[in-house]
Amino acid sequence: MRETKTTNPQLIDLIGLLKKESREKQAPIWLDVADHLAKPRSQRVAVNLSKLNRHTKKADVVIVPGKLLASGNIEHAVTVAAFDISATAKAKLDAVKAKYITIPELMEKNPKGSNVKIIR
Repeated sequence: MRETKTTNPQLIDLIGLLKKESREKQAPIWLDVADHLAKPRSQRVAVNLSKLNRHTKKADVVIVPGKLLASGNIEHAVTVAAFDISATAKAKLDAVKAKYITIPELMEKNPKGSNVKIIR
């Protein structure tokens, strides 16, 4: 059986960047996120806002190595970085003054990945 590879150029670039930053900054969190993003699409993470609400507190910084979906509600402001986000989820985050940033933006702000939760 042949191994499936992603053909999404943004995803390929992001995985490469995550691995490079992990090596240079000795931050294993980025390698973990890269491994999750490198999985086939059917195995990639999809997280709902309800799960985010259950597993976070106000002002947490969270990374979703996949897509953030809008099912459920979030009741507190968090900072979320994800590979992709649905428009409805983005609107719900804005409604509670939560912040959505891209994974490269999070890596720039927090190169070591300290105090960042991975939600899968």
